[in-house]
Amino acid sequence: MLADLRAYDNLGTPQYFFELLNSICEVGNWTRRDIELLFYNKIIEGRSIFDGCLPLAHKIEIITINDHDKIAINESFRGFLFSQKQMCDKFAEFLFLALKDDLNFQEIFSSKNISYDIINHSIQISYSAFSLKFANFKQLLLDFEIIKIHPNGGIRKFIINPRYKKLFDKTVLPIIKKNRIGLDDFYKSLEQLQINGEEAEKFVLEFERKRLDNKEGIDWVAEYSVAEGYDISSFLSKDSLLNDCFIEVKSYSGSPYFFWSRNEMDISRIKGDNYYLYLVDRQHIDRPGYCPMIIQNPYKNVLDNGDWHKQVEKYKILLNK
Repeated sequence: MLADLRAYDNLGTPQYFFELLNSICEVGNWTRRDIELLFYNKIIEGRSIFDGCLPLAHKIEIITINDHDKIAINESFRGFLFSQKQMCDKFAEFLFLALKDDLNFQEIFSSKNISYDIINHSIQISYSAFSLKFANFKQLLLDFEIIKIHPNGGIRKFIINPRYKKLFDKTVLPIIKKNRIGLDDFYKSLEQLQINGEEAEKFVLEFERKRLDNKEGIDWVAEYSVAEGYDISSFLSKDSLLNDCFIEVKSYSGSPYFFWSRNEMDISRIKGDNYYLYLVDRQHIDRPGYCPMIIQNPYKNVLDNGDWHKQVEKYKILLNK
């Protein structure tokens, strides 16, 4: 679908669609030619070309166009035209549901482009996710404020508008998880597949919320990105003003063990005493009051600790030049 929409200069703005859809509701029996005449020589939100608006509305099924070129609004959309904000929210829902299976859309919103901002508690997407050929789609997302310029102007990333986080989690996140391949360590991906590491992460997330009396700002970072080097950003105490506890979750059965990627080791080294390893025994995860094994600064307290046996599972071999 996105490939077909590349041919158009403008995919529409909130004000344009609000006027268009209300006009269709009020009068009815519109044709594409009628719509072209309605907006001829109009300037709306700085735009005078609206070539891609009807094709987009048709493709995401906000409108229907019959064999006689008559346009009608999707009845399930009609009740959301009382305000432009209401319309924008419903438009975003139709857009994401229609595009979630589009391969180009999946490439834009892939795990390599998505990260998590623990300062602003928001999902980030890299500028580079939108190549020039999808500049019109990027502009549509900006116009509808589905994505916004990062509040820190020095960071070349957009953020997903928190208003649309639930929609993102419902439509886009499952696709990211389905398509995601571990970025740093094959064994981590295999381990998560075998022992359901996501269940352990959910357990630790709830464990932290209880420990901190449901303090706001505990984030499940790994839900969006596996490249951060930790799974959960939390707080050392209820008095912490900023996230200062970074948790990598591993699950095991039997004697405690885990696979550790190069990236996770590096982040542990950098964050030092603010980095924690939570080892969750999946045999006891459902036991009331169960507490996981918690290791502060594992770079120091595991790598330099003789109680832990280290075993190299694979080597990276480089040719000397």
